[in-house]
This record gives sequence, C-alpha cells and structure tokens, in this order.
Amino acid sequence: MRLAEERERLCETGRRMVRDGLVLGTSGNVSVRAGDLVAVTPGGVALDELTPADCPVLDLSGEMVEGSRAPSSEVPMHLAIYESTGTAAVVHTHSRYAVVVSTTMTELPPIHYNALLLGGAVRVAPYATYGTPELAAHVREALTGRQAALMQNHGAVALGGDLTQALEGARLLEWLCAVYVQAKMIGEPRVLSEEELIGVIGRAALSARESARRSVTTAPAPRGREDGR
Repeated sequence: MRLAEERERLCETGRRMVRDGLVLGTSGNVSVRAGDLVAVTPGGVALDELTPADCPVLDLSGEMVEGSRAPSSEVPMHLAIYESTGTAAVVHTHSRYAVVVSTTMTELPPIHYNALLLGGAVRVAPYATYGTPELAAHVREALTGRQAALMQNHGAVALGGDLTQALEGARLLEWLCAVYVQAKMIGEPRVLSEEELIGVIGRAALSARESARRSVTTAPAPRGREDGR
C-alpha cells in the first residue's frame, strides 16, 4: 500500500480532531504530502472511523493513484495550498469558535502573543461554496505569510511541516478564537500592538541564542587519546 505510514497518521489525526471537538459528523478533512503524492481523507466518512485503506492517494494534479473511496470534496483547496506553499500537511476543521469568528469578522486580531505562531493576525477568507476553485483561491490568498486562516461562514485551515504541527496549529487557532469570543462577553479585547509583537519576537530570539550557548558550554569535552597525545 502506497504511503502506508502517512495514511495511518491521517487516521490518528482524524481521531484526535474528533476527540478535541474540532469537527462534527463527517465534516473536516486532512491531507499529508510525500513528494509528488498526497494522501487525503475520503468524503462522507467520520474522521474517527477511518482506516488507512479508506484514505485515497492522489498525485498533485488530483488524479487518483490508489484507493477505492472518493477523496474529500475539498481536494482543490488542499492541492492549491500545496502548490503555493512549502507545507507538508493540511488540517481543515469546522470547530465551534473558529466558525463563530469567521461569521462576524474579517480577521482575528492578535490578542495573545501565541498568534505569532500562526504568523500574526489570522485572516478570514471570503465565502465561496465548498469544494470550488473559488474557495481554494480565497484560502490560498488568506494564507499568504500565515500558517492558518479562517474561512467565512465555514471553518478553519492550518498548515504544518507534518500532521502533528498542522493539528497543533488548528488547536491553537480554535483556542485563540475562543479567547476572543469569551473576552468580548466582558468587554472589548485589548489587541497587542506591532511594537509589542516585535518585542515578543526579539525575546524569543534571545532565548534561542541563550539556549544554544548553554548547549555549547555544557557539551562534554572530547576525550583525548589514551597515550595523552
């Protein structure tokens, strides 16, 4: 079976998405790229009921390479994302707070510095019917310079170097949306300024340099030859 390991990971990711409340019923879809092939979840099957054999393998033009089930209707969006980015995995959710924000806003502002992990403010791609080239184009544009996007009156999409990273991006986006919605119940959420975000980036870079320096200074010295030379 082609991409056997990738197809197994699709199933594991699907189960986690259901467990985390990121999808409902047969909604949502996932894909992972390996070279010139893409394994994707099929349409019409609950993500926590998938087997590796259920997940078809396509080439980058969308042609079926292996599998008996029809791929997700959102394949055009997945392939457009792979074409325009260097990502290796795509997770598409219909999570509650992401949908709430997507119906009311044009972008999710950075109210927490962890938004930087997704590239900053998260754009909302304009609405288009699911599975269409129009939706794929809107999402691709919204993802420019970002690791995630919201989809108006629809859901969310997150990218990653692997399925774990893409799923964590989707979970983070849902958390950020939930924080924003719940903050609005109390008052107007305070948005971090560009200066404050730059400060976070600088602090993270400093921490990385300090960690690298500690690794070098604590590394064991090379052992000499037994004869002392």
